[in-house]
Amino acid sequence: MEWWFSLLLLISGTVLLLFFGLPVGVSFLFANLLGAFVFMGGVSGFKLLILNLEESLTSFGLLTVPMFILMGEVMFHSKMALRAIDALDCWIGRIPGRLGLLAVASGTVFAATSGSTIANTSMLGSLLIPEMKRRGYKEVMTIGPIIGSGALAMLIPPSILAVILATLIEVSVGKMLIAGILPGLLLASFYALYIIFRCRLQPEIAPPYEIPPIPLSKKLKDTILYVFPLGLIIFLVVGIIFLGMATPSEAASMGAVGSILLSLLYRGMNWEVFKKCLFGTIKMTTFMFIIIMASMVFSQILAFSGASSGLIQAVIKLKLPPLLVLISMQVTLLFLGCFMGNLSIAVIAVPIYMPVLRALGFNPLWVAAMTLINMDMGNLTPPFGLQLFVMKGLQPTTPMAVIIRSTLPFVLCEALTLIVIMIFPDIALYLPNLMRKG
Repeated sequence: MEWWFSLLLLISGTVLLLFFGLPVGVSFLFANLLGAFVFMGGVSGFKLLILNLEESLTSFGLLTVPMFILMGEVMFHSKMALRAIDALDCWIGRIPGRLGLLAVASGTVFAATSGSTIANTSMLGSLLIPEMKRRGYKEVMTIGPIIGSGALAMLIPPSILAVILATLIEVSVGKMLIAGILPGLLLASFYALYIIFRCRLQPEIAPPYEIPPIPLSKKLKDTILYVFPLGLIIFLVVGIIFLGMATPSEAASMGAVGSILLSLLYRGMNWEVFKKCLFGTIKMTTFMFIIIMASMVFSQILAFSGASSGLIQAVIKLKLPPLLVLISMQVTLLFLGCFMGNLSIAVIAVPIYMPVLRALGFNPLWVAAMTLINMDMGNLTPPFGLQLFVMKGLQPTTPMAVIIRSTLPFVLCEALTLIVIMIFPDIALYLPNLMRKG
């Protein structure tokens, strides 16, 4: 069987099942069954498939996923963010669009304590939108900063999707997490510059208002009480990974335990809240593991059928400039992001693209960082961007067209970040390289 027919059979079967409305993991499991039967010797292929399924979930590194999910659930349900936002607000003076900048600052901090873009956006929206409306902010400066800042959780560790990508691409989970720090901070900087510039040009979209003077002693006290402990949680996850003091799984476990202890200290944790956190973690972890299991076996079937090697040889024979191949693949990912969820894209595109890009000599960690930014954009692009629907849930009376228009400038900021990372790979690779030296 020709390699292209094998590839077409596996991909078309999976996409067809997705269009019928089956969950991502179930669709890929059915595609794996078909691939095992066709390419692995009929019924005997099912036995090999079961062994591969078991092997794909026995990696110690995957313990990172439920721990990060639990950490995010605790941060979300215990409402520890409210006082931290108030403390950050004290430090922002009469800058144009100060509440938009507060959304960016808070989103950056909370992204480092939660790997979920949905939780981050929901938390920022529920806390800041009422105040923005009360201050007379227009929708373009209310919706956009919150959606964009909420999406930072996909780049800044602990990012759940970064762990999944690292698992699929077979790179170090720790380095993949650290590689998202500088791109995430760069993106947040672009957001802040856009907000300040836009609000200077159009002051009416974010009317200035008088801010009562706050003593320096109160600012320092609130920062120490409510922001510094979140910084400790961030260090428990990011710092000890970077310093080589713990593996990502150990760091994730420490972060989860630290967030629970902190929520108990702030009296945000009780038995009902803990049950919500636990059940949410179990539900999301099961969903994630089914997808990881199915996608890793899908990659093996692609290799077994000859589709992966055939595609590599076909691309090499075209003799296209490697950079052009990389750009075309990123454009394809962006197009897919308009219609599919991030996990669907990861399990379809990554097993196909990465062997080709490795063969062309690209650093897989650099490509993974760009892919993460690309998928982040997919969350913000119509017609099926997940963040758009999260915001619609927060603002049911706001037309979807208004939400999309408010989000587009922040999509352009993400595109600019992607281009900068493509031109200057060291932005993504600098911190992971320091880890290697250490």
